[in-house]
Amino acid sequence: MRYEGDIYSPHMAGDDYILQCTIGCSHNQCTFCYMYKNKKYRVRELKEILKDIDLAKEYYGEVEKVFLADGDALSMPAEDLIKILNHLYDTFPHLSYVGTYASAGSILKKTLPELSELQEHGLVEVHLGVESGDEDILRTIQKGVTRAEMVQAGRKVRQAGINLVVTVILGLAGRSSKAWQHAKNTARICNEIQPDYLGFLTIIVHPGTEIYDKVQRGEFEIPEEMEILQEMRLMIQGLQLEHCGITSIHPSNCLHVESYLPAGKSELLQTLTQIIDNKDFSRLCSRKTESI
Repeated sequence: MRYEGDIYSPHMAGDDYILQCTIGCSHNQCTFCYMYKNKKYRVRELKEILKDIDLAKEYYGEVEKVFLADGDALSMPAEDLIKILNHLYDTFPHLSYVGTYASAGSILKKTLPELSELQEHGLVEVHLGVESGDEDILRTIQKGVTRAEMVQAGRKVRQAGINLVVTVILGLAGRSSKAWQHAKNTARICNEIQPDYLGFLTIIVHPGTEIYDKVQRGEFEIPEEMEILQEMRLMIQGLQLEHCGITSIHPSNCLHVESYLPAGKSELLQTLTQIIDNKDFSRLCSRKTESI
């Protein structure tokens, strides 16, 4: 398959066919993110993307799940995305899932009828990096939208009938009093959005990012594992989600759990409390910091 640069997809989409529709990320200014720093953002030619689908048919035969890359395929014009979706479903008769990353800014630029039409043509799921529900932290990490705009974007996806996966980042406030503020306000924003799925990541500091430079200058201190778990516990305590899967099964996290809220909330909190109170490092995973 034809790919430009490194390709990233959600951990849960590891077995999907990755179709590169855009190069890089339309925003690409977040202080913690390293994934697209070496790419200049652009939208690929539609004819190239459609040709890649034909090549995938020759190479894979049948495909059941597709993920549209890079960091913000929803930034493409809706009419082009519809042509891509139509060609995917025409080419792969057993296709049941198409998902994509999307920035809040790109979601807000789409009208609700456009998003609804994308859903009707087979866009099943959108992954939105909320990261934090705290206004100050969103500004500090240069997320590019306000808290209110993030809520509006998340609700808009759900209103269009598209499944919404929200990711949040533990440790994003560092070892400071803002960690509790980050945890509480992130729980609140998730409650306001009511995603279908919530994924936890843990901050990873990579060279070439602004947050790395802050660490070098002593302006940001990376939390220890038990502090990360305390933050996670506080966040889960504040969650009031009606029907939501929840996972921390990602290489960046020191504890891998999966559950469904609200039914599994008490068990999750019990597990976290036992580990934290007993300082039970034996139940923690080795953090692999090569991806986020």
